Amino acid sequence: MGKKITVYTRTTCAYCVQVKKLLDMKGQQYSVVNLDEDIKAEQNVIAKSGARTVPVVTVTDENGNERVASIGWNPGALMSAIA
Repeated sequence: MGKKITVYTRTTCAYCVQVKKLLDMKGQQYSVVNLDEDIKAEQNVIAKSGARTVPVVTVTDENGNERVASIGWNPGALMSAIA
């Protein structure tokens, strides 16, 4: 099992679209959690990241360790985390 990538988004977030497009271009599989539709997830992602903005991308490694890979549009941090 490889890394598990989760992208936390909002419906009208342009940077969220960019993050997903970048992951698609790199051939990465990921799951999407829309915070407009999941209030509980919103509280969890704020607790994990400290951020009240999106996108927030988390990466879980093979051992189940999850970390915040990037907040907002930060392609450098995102690419580093999924390498």
